[in-house]
Amino acid sequence: MARSSAHLNGMSNRLNSSSPRARFLGMVVGMAISDLVDKPGSKMNFDIEDLKTPEAQWYQRLIKVDDKIGHFEDIEEAFGANKLTEGTTAKLQPTKKPTQSKLTPKPIIQEEPQGPRIMEVLDDSEEDDDLIPYAKPDSDHEDEDEDPTMINRDKPKAPVYIRDLMAGLNDSENYERHSLALQSAAALIRRKTSFGKEVSDHALELASILVGLGDTFDMEDFLELRLQALIAVLISSPAQMAPWFARQVFDGDYSLSQRTTVLSVLGLGARELAGYKDEDEELNPKIAATSFPSKQLPERLHKMYTAERNAPIARIASKLERSMIQPMALDAADKMSGPNILKVRTFSSRMEVEKKRKKVIPNALAKIVAEGFFFPLTGRWWQNLQAYGAENVHFQPFLLSTYLKTLSLILHAAGSGTISLPQMTAEFWELILSIRTNALADVSVLEAVLFATLTLLDMNDDKRRLAEEHSKQLIETQEWVELVFDRVGGGDEEGERIRMLAASVLMKTREVVDKYQRLLVGDLVDY
Repeated sequence: MARSSAHLNGMSNRLNSSSPRARFLGMVVGMAISDLVDKPGSKMNFDIEDLKTPEAQWYQRLIKVDDKIGHFEDIEEAFGANKLTEGTTAKLQPTKKPTQSKLTPKPIIQEEPQGPRIMEVLDDSEEDDDLIPYAKPDSDHEDEDEDPTMINRDKPKAPVYIRDLMAGLNDSENYERHSLALQSAAALIRRKTSFGKEVSDHALELASILVGLGDTFDMEDFLELRLQALIAVLISSPAQMAPWFARQVFDGDYSLSQRTTVLSVLGLGARELAGYKDEDEELNPKIAATSFPSKQLPERLHKMYTAERNAPIARIASKLERSMIQPMALDAADKMSGPNILKVRTFSSRMEVEKKRKKVIPNALAKIVAEGFFFPLTGRWWQNLQAYGAENVHFQPFLLSTYLKTLSLILHAAGSGTISLPQMTAEFWELILSIRTNALADVSVLEAVLFATLTLLDMNDDKRRLAEEHSKQLIETQEWVELVFDRVGGGDEEGERIRMLAASVLMKTREVVDKYQRLLVGDLVDY
């Protein structure tokens, strides 16, 4: 067991955990098992003060406990010894008579106080019912501010250094210090990124604290503030931090919510590197409180579920979906009302288009997207699938749909001119086709698979290369999407959305199949 992959992975996850208690127990168990199987010279020894405490030594002594099955005679001997001890003790205890103390205390004589006396004068006159007594006034906050004893002279200040920021984030007892650190985290990290190596030297430790950070004080904007801080850490050193964040999605002792947050960091960080920061800020305002007309969940659960429903990845994916479907809708409208180029556009509408047109921003993502973002995410996916199968936590519908949409956003942000686009296309297409069976069991996963397929086809402008290199995947995708389109009925919002995505994918695949039909038939015959 000591050399098994399950034990080694468990030890690694415990040691990388953000919880000090989890790391402590992982080291204790590792040293205890190593003490049983390893030679004296090669035994595991972490040599830290926490493992020298009585608690740690008590845990390590558990492996030496000889817990054999006892005999019923041992119970009789134990009970017999207890009876003998009780009888002997009862005989040996002499009864002592209570002795009265010879010293009698002197009585205390109370002297009457000298001086003027206060006498109560009773008034027999009738009470005046017209007089209403005033209530006791409440405490005045202004008086408290003027009272020097009520002034808090130890108010926390905004952190100036990254070390101070990490200390404030770890402080789970002082609300003001913790809240101030979280509110200033993103701005401080971005400000420090351009000066020196302070952020890069502490980037891994800072990211570990933020990913494992819990909402101890139930702060209103906790999720948004933590997300922005994590994005700032990623942008500070994307080549170093992007693969680390990709590992945390599959490794580590994190919840579904924390893993989803890491995926959002990768998706939004990639788009910021590609020049979409301003567009995403317009699309992702702070999550406003939603008031239901009837009853709603408790406040904590309500914020959690509304945050999932309004996740930034989902909102950006919806916008991209509309942007990819709109040109196809215009082409369909052309067949009914004539080409768009012949339609008359007014001067005011042309001015509006010019206003919305944005300047070209250099795409810093294209150089590192494959090794830093895309392949670490897909590579870990295949490793987990081979190790645990389809029963692992990453097949949970909400996490799986967010994972697929994150990969789609990264692929879209990289652009159609990325050098590694053919390799990413082959990897992503194989991953999408491997989830076809699971997609039919959940609507959210089905929508994510169709959106990923549409993004994949839309980003590959070279349709001839698709027909030459991916003919088998193209035909399989077309047949499966036709099945989805026939099986999913309309009538509700989700059904219509699925059918619209399926129809868009079918139009993209048929465009390639119809144009390069001879090439496809030749490749399939050779296959």
